[in-house]
Amino acid sequence: MSIIYVLNGPNLNLLGKRQPEIYGSDTLEDVEHLCRNLAGDHEIRFLQSNWEGQIVDWIQEAREKAAAIVINPGALTHTSVAVLDALHAFDGPVIEVHISQIHKREPFRHHSYVSMRADGVIAGFGIQGYAAAIRRVVTLLDS
Repeated sequence: MSIIYVLNGPNLNLLGKRQPEIYGSDTLEDVEHLCRNLAGDHEIRFLQSNWEGQIVDWIQEAREKAAAIVINPGALTHTSVAVLDALHAFDGPVIEVHISQIHKREPFRHHSYVSMRADGVIAGFGIQGYAAAIRRVVTLLDS
């Protein structure tokens, strides 16, 4: 059984409460249940932090423990070279997820440092983007 890290960045702890017109009414707990239900024989390590350094630490931890990473870096998407550098040190598949369609939002949200490492990017599908990411990772790990 392999481990899939699902990492969530700043403000995702407020999912369902913060700007529901953009992010919907589902909570981060709902996302976690969705991911666990789709993981099959794979273990999910589901984490959220508002701190960039904590996200970097988890990515570095994943180098030794995880087969894949699904990451919604939140605002760190557009600002964090540190997250990008940590992801470059990870050998497995990385799928980037955004609940909203970031390319229809403010221009600063159109650039993603994480996309420079991600093997796939899913944006604008609400929390179903996580489902697509988990399905893709499971397919890659099971093949």
